[in-house]
Amino acid sequence: MVSKSLTQMATEVLATAEGREKTALSKQHAAAWFASRKGDAPPIEIGTASPPLRPARPERPELLSPREVPKRKPGTEAGRIALLHAVAHIELNAVDLHWDIIARFGHVPMPIGFYDDWVKCAEEESRHFEMVCDCLEQMGSHYGALPAHAGMWRAAEDTADDLMGRLAVVPMVLEARGLDVTPGMIEIFRKAKSEQAIAALEVIYAEEVGHVAYGSKWFHFLCGRENTDPKDVFHALVRRYFHGVLKPPFNEEKRAEAGLPPDFYWPLTEDLPAPGDITN
Repeated sequence: MVSKSLTQMATEVLATAEGREKTALSKQHAAAWFASRKGDAPPIEIGTASPPLRPARPERPELLSPREVPKRKPGTEAGRIALLHAVAHIELNAVDLHWDIIARFGHVPMPIGFYDDWVKCAEEESRHFEMVCDCLEQMGSHYGALPAHAGMWRAAEDTADDLMGRLAVVPMVLEARGLDVTPGMIEIFRKAKSEQAIAALEVIYAEEVGHVAYGSKWFHFLCGRENTDPKDVFHALVRRYFHGVLKPPFNEEKRAEAGLPPDFYWPLTEDLPAPGDITN
């Protein structure tokens, strides 16, 4: 029997609609990949695939434009549920984003470690989604109970033919933003004494550093292969593909830990001088 290629496995995850089914399959394929890599199972080829432009999604949540998603105050129980629902939506999209980079760019020659990193990210995002769903259910809600942001997949569509653009915009911009905002979310749930949510968000916060770092590592690898300046290429790609400007405050310590120095992101802010350029 011919085993599935890694890109075929990735496409299967993308084609699975229901959230917990998607994450269960994601973890199953990740376990198979790493068993193969350790020699405990037959080798799995990378292969190539034709993934869908958009991943399958459940009927709920209803997807709305960002302006239409209701705003709720985090100081209330309803507001905290809405915040966790938004996090669950982000994590489910992240599962697909990490499998999509494998499925969509399998034709690009890359070291085997590239696939190890993104499979690991997909497995971690799957656990993140499940942990946040558990929190929602403990609070009497569930993923799909509220509307969600319709634009989460736009970055993937915009960079469907550009691996460097994908690395620049998804892990190095969007996931890096998670490093900026997650400490504030943890504090919201700490004030509410929501221990389960605090524990889930702390795991997400710790592991997202690695996801940003993988993006930076492989972005720099490709720049080295092409003998180009990573900072200049990053600025050009973010301006091309990211719709908006980068907004402080930035978690400079965690960004640096993930391989993102300030001169990568400060020049992409709107009408703001970079640190050291402020005059009295």
